[in-house]
Amino acid sequence: MDTLSYKTLSATPESIQKNWVVIDAEGLVLGRVCSEIAKILRGKNKPSFTPNLDCGDNVIVINADKVVLNGDKMSKREYLRYTGYPGGQRSYTPGDLMEKSFKKTIKPGRHPLFIKVVKGMLPKTKLGAAQLNNLYVYNGAEHPFEAMNPTVIDLKIKK
Repeated sequence: MDTLSYKTLSATPESIQKNWVVIDAEGLVLGRVCSEIAKILRGKNKPSFTPNLDCGDNVIVINADKVVLNGDKMSKREYLRYTGYPGGQRSYTPGDLMEKSFKKTIKPGRHPLFIKVVKGMLPKTKLGAAQLNNLYVYNGAEHPFEAMNPTVIDLKIKK
């Protein structure tokens, strides 16, 4: 067998096929569903995965308000951020972010809890920021992307 005859094929921007995917998060654990979302956003589920290109799919998550966290993490877990000023350390819980997602001031499709969790699983580069823009999360079962003919991925089967 001649190993020199094998070639590693890398995707090019022209050859990338971006699809639309719908994931129903009802009754699923937040971290597990977000890790699957991060894989799909990066494109790691495709055979043509190229780490330096945005070859992932667009992901629509519905029923985000029915996601679960094990134990009492919804109220006990704390996330920290810092404003940059002395004494500016702020803490918030996943429950706070879930409540924030129902406010009218939040842009539709930008669920703060899912954005926070998935952002931590993507590369901390411009590419990771671009891939995060392909995520749309809605609290209800309705979404405005029916015209894209998204395929449904059932993560409940993977349990």
